[in-house]
Amino acid sequence: MSDIFTAEAIVSLITLTFLEIVLGIDNIIFISIAANKLARNDQPKARNIGLGLAMAFRLVLLMGISFVISLSKPFTHVDAGWFKAAFTGQSLILFGGGLFLLYKATSEIHHKLEGGDHEETAGGTKSKTTISSVVAQIAVTNIVFSIDSILTAIGLTQNVAVMMIAVVLSILIMMFFAGPVGRFVNDHPTIQMLGLAFLIMIGFMLLAEGAHLSEVVMFDQEVGSVPKGYLYFAIAFSLLVEFLNIQLRKKEKPVKLHQYDGQPGEDGII
Repeated sequence: MSDIFTAEAIVSLITLTFLEIVLGIDNIIFISIAANKLARNDQPKARNIGLGLAMAFRLVLLMGISFVISLSKPFTHVDAGWFKAAFTGQSLILFGGGLFLLYKATSEIHHKLEGGDHEETAGGTKSKTTISSVVAQIAVTNIVFSIDSILTAIGLTQNVAVMMIAVVLSILIMMFFAGPVGRFVNDHPTIQMLGLAFLIMIGFMLLAEGAHLSEVVMFDQEVGSVPKGYLYFAIAFSLLVEFLNIQLRKKEKPVKLHQYDGQPGEDGII
């Protein structure tokens, strides 16, 4: 326990907490957009449950560090001449998560732009989004983001107590800011579209990262990784430009995106 109060541990704690928040940005984006399907009074509950699950997943993974490390080791090799790969558990999870994000972001863009008035169940009634279905979607993405987050933590420090404290602190900070972020996303349709575009970009990044970790070689060309710094710079720059546009459009009436059932207009949910 005394190892936590050393100068090295404190520096690692501050650095790791900051990194966990940065790595959690994409998780907050997804949680905010997923929670937008619900009525305004249900959104905080869905966000808190989602972030609570993120914290639980991370703490469980930290208690099974040996299992997490084993996921980064190849369990099978493929050599088909033009295609070579050494698949790992981590790479398959990232690949599956990337496909899931691509599907969800694309379907959300379709719904918001094309509308859902024609999408009815077999009985002729519109299907409604429930908190449980939103939480289930959030849980799937949390598994992907949690493994990536924990592997980053393991690379920074070997002190499990420091990693656990950093995870708890980062999730609490994200819980505090998730509400304002969610409301801001609700009130600005262009930010919703940017967020969904970010999810598509993150999905492609996860696919590339999964292929890179599997050491995939296609037609003698190795798949490289996408530096996350480039990704976060693109997100930050896009948001900066959009914030400037929002200031210029303040007097204009914003466009309306199609709503989900359970999102009454009086809630102010777009």
